[in-house]
Amino acid sequence: MNVIWIFSAPLLIQLSKDFNVSLQFFLRPSLVTLTAPANRCHTTRLSKQALINIKAHVQEWLERYITIEKLSGEEQKFTRPGIDRRITKIEEVEIVAIELRKYWKLGLDAIRNLSEILESFGLKVGFVQEDKPFDGLCLTANETIPVIVIQEKISGDRQRLSLAHELAHLILEFPRNWKNKDIERTAFRFAGAFLVPEPMVIKELGAKRHFLDIDELHFLKHKYGMSMQAWVRRAYDLEIISKAAAVNLYREFRKRGWHLSEPGESYPDESSSRLERLTLRALREGVINSERARELLGKPLPQLASQL
Repeated sequence: MNVIWIFSAPLLIQLSKDFNVSLQFFLRPSLVTLTAPANRCHTTRLSKQALINIKAHVQEWLERYITIEKLSGEEQKFTRPGIDRRITKIEEVEIVAIELRKYWKLGLDAIRNLSEILESFGLKVGFVQEDKPFDGLCLTANETIPVIVIQEKISGDRQRLSLAHELAHLILEFPRNWKNKDIERTAFRFAGAFLVPEPMVIKELGAKRHFLDIDELHFLKHKYGMSMQAWVRRAYDLEIISKAAAVNLYREFRKRGWHLSEPGESYPDESSSRLERLTLRALREGVINSERARELLGKPLPQLASQL
């Protein structure tokens, strides 16, 4: 039996403000169903209402995205890479990260825009503003489309680490008897290995070091888009520095408040413009008119032009 919900106009307007979505979101049939994320430790810190808000924002954005893909004939399908993705111990992620880069023909050098790379292989990457503790999470749209949702308010290097962390949960096959903390620790190491593979870490730092310089870490952060603290962790994981050296660096960061905001210029935020590019192409080709383009973009065309 179908149930029809009837809302007054003022209530719909209020709901659109509460969930930060357009009014049209409530007036058109839904094209997207979202599966809740797996019960992982960083997700459970979100309140039920915060998760509802995030899903509502993502659903509204995805409906516009999927619509323009269909109108443009540019629908993408994500397929898991044909590599061995099984993990029995944490160190094996180093191999999987390199194999994934090879499979996607990314080489070993720095990845400039990780969001664009992931979207080119059929994932969807969305950005939301949420005040609750939250860096990133995974959702599944229409049972087949993996969606990585990232916090807009965090720095670009943290966004990239979160993207690679969520990618780990999509790619890796963990042992069924592993505890959640072991899975999260392994996903974090995969994130670092994917952003900066082991050969590049050794190339930049050398095989053995007694100490890492702050200026050196800042330079590498901007070269590879991975935080200074994550570089310390990579050096420790690969036994380039000792545990004592890593602990001393972490203490220095905490003492100076750098564990919250690292020194020097921040790394640029991640972004993806595929939805905008498809919409503008459809507009120029006469597939849609300017009003439909505005609806699909969720913003006026002059505003988009100023951003570009």
